[in-house]
Amino acid sequence: MQEINGKLVIIGGAEDKEGSCLILRKFLDLAGGEEARVIILTAATEAPDEVGAMYQKVFTKLGCKKVEVLDVPDRTASNSEKVKQMIAYATGVFFTGGDQLRITSALGGTALLSALEKARHRGLVVAGTSAGASVMSSTMITEGDSDESPKLNTVKMSPGIGLLSGIVIDQHFAQRGRIGRLLTALAQNPAVLGLGIDEDTAVIIDEDELLVWGSQTVTILDGRGVTHTNASLLEPNQYLALTHVTTHILPHGYRFNLSKREPLLP
Repeated sequence: MQEINGKLVIIGGAEDKEGSCLILRKFLDLAGGEEARVIILTAATEAPDEVGAMYQKVFTKLGCKKVEVLDVPDRTASNSEKVKQMIAYATGVFFTGGDQLRITSALGGTALLSALEKARHRGLVVAGTSAGASVMSSTMITEGDSDESPKLNTVKMSPGIGLLSGIVIDQHFAQRGRIGRLLTALAQNPAVLGLGIDEDTAVIIDEDELLVWGSQTVTILDGRGVTHTNASLLEPNQYLALTHVTTHILPHGYRFNLSKREPLLP
């Protein structure tokens, strides 16, 4: 299997765009700094012109000389030769927030997604914020109740774009009280690793290692050691039982080994 050299920058949403811009600046640094060639992919949003222009302004302010906005409103656009050429030229691709189903329905199985996967082998850095974060995994949360205890069938899952496997991501995590829905996702498949990423916080994934970067924290839920769940016995909206879930809370600068599932202290 060909080695993947491109890093992932997965952001919990509401990243700082006016102050030190810690996360966006880090993404640019990884993508080549002032010489980065950045594509802003607006597939998730219903306001691509406005959102694209906003990020273009921010990245330009941070010193990036080459920033383009790519809107793919449908699958025809995602299969165009122009799109393949743009991805081949880029050193960094940034998925904006919005609705993750808009991303998968426009990109799934298209030339754009194939070009992304190919470009990661040569070092393309792929970032995503909010919905653009959730979509990175093979399986993503598309809907679920926040601020509630875990219940059966309160979380809806669907395929993501598959840049990560064995992981489920939730964003705006602490701010929207989403631990219940991430635990519900874990109860349905305890083998996966749950990443709950707070706002203005990111995880940077480089091969087998995750680095937390930002002003808040990342919650990592490991269900491999689960000894009991009643998920298969319940009726819809009944409360879940889930025992021996391992929880890690990691702030800026902490690392995590994804294969060993062990935190690495700074």
